[in-house]
Amino acid sequence: MELRFEPLTPASWDRFELLFGEKGGCAGCWCMYWRLTRKEFEAGSGEANRKAMKAIVDGGSVPGIIAFDGKTPAGWCAVAPRSEYSALERSRILKPVDEKEVWSVSCFFIDRKYRGRGVASALLRAAVEHASDRGAKIVEGYPVEPKDGKRYPPAFAWHGVSEIFLSAGFREVARRSETRPIMRIEV
Repeated sequence: MELRFEPLTPASWDRFELLFGEKGGCAGCWCMYWRLTRKEFEAGSGEANRKAMKAIVDGGSVPGIIAFDGKTPAGWCAVAPRSEYSALERSRILKPVDEKEVWSVSCFFIDRKYRGRGVASALLRAAVEHASDRGAKIVEGYPVEPKDGKRYPPAFAWHGVSEIFLSAGFREVARRSETRPIMRIEV
């Protein structure tokens, strides 16, 4: 498997849709979970969330990157300035650590066929490079850490797991929950 990465733009939208499938990723999220209020997100599950993400892309924003194995979309990583994720700002556990401007890696979605093959790790490194190329000085992530070292089911590990952040050079900067460190890398 030789991965390459592309930003999500109107030109790659059809491959993003192919990756997320008819259901829109996990329960119709279309990677809108951190961009909306809970009420808006739940009301928009499915088609409305798809349209909301499409509007972001069509508006000129690049909300993340897609990993490809040849022409096949293998995975997705959402990465954008933290200010684009209003739900992060409202989170008591993931509230800002300080006043520094950061970019946030908020979500991973890996096609079932590619899970456990290093796609998320490669996407994370590519996301850091993508953010750095766009002027980011700090990239932040919010992985999950299962209790007692147990493995998280893939459907619940969409934030990523600590191991991939650590291997990419991130370090823990805050922890307000036993299972949710806030990790950063300076670029």
